Amino acid sequence: MKKSCIMLFLSIFMLSACNIFAQKLKSGDVSMLKGQTILNLQYDYSNMAVGKYKNEKEYVANRTEDMNKKQPGSGDQWAASWVNDRKERFQPMFEKNFNAKLEDAGVTAKENTPDAKYTLVLHTVFTEPGFNVGVTRKNAYIDMMVDVVETASPDKILASIEMKGLQSVFMMGYDYDTGGRIQSCYDRAGDYLGKFLVKNAFK
Repeated sequence: MKKSCIMLFLSIFMLSACNIFAQKLKSGDVSMLKGQTILNLQYDYSNMAVGKYKNEKEYVANRTEDMNKKQPGSGDQWAASWVNDRKERFQPMFEKNFNAKLEDAGVTAKENTPDAKYTLVLHTVFTEPGFNVGVTRKNAYIDMMVDVVETASPDKILASIEMKGLQSVFMMGYDYDTGGRIQSCYDRAGDYLGKFLVKNAFK
């Protein structure tokens, strides 16, 4: 019994530790943000791979079909939540934590702020939904690329920040909900990006 518990703990640890968080400035610099008091946010999921699938469309179609076979209608309900969670859960959580980090610098960031001189375009390029089936689990994690652009000239990228391996919180093993796991990834994204910009742009 003791040996099986140890093996279970190790399997959980390995699944949780397989993706180490990394954040770096890929191009440009963020010094132009110094002195700004408001930033516009834009979210992009258009080129996102999911798990073993190269594109989100294929993943959603397959999972919806599988769930509907087991319980009619459940897949359609899941597919709606998969999209709705972005505006209802992921983005609000990101903005809450991001703004908490920017508060001391006197900066506020929010979506649909066309008067802001600069926009942060948050591209989620990969999502691992993770799983929790009781006896074993895997953290969710996301990879993001954050482009800094002038709001008036969005095609010109001034800086790019890469954020890889943003993992979900362990939640004491009660992370059965896919949306909840992914939400906690955006929780961490807000924290880490906020700290990065305070250190590199607003000091």
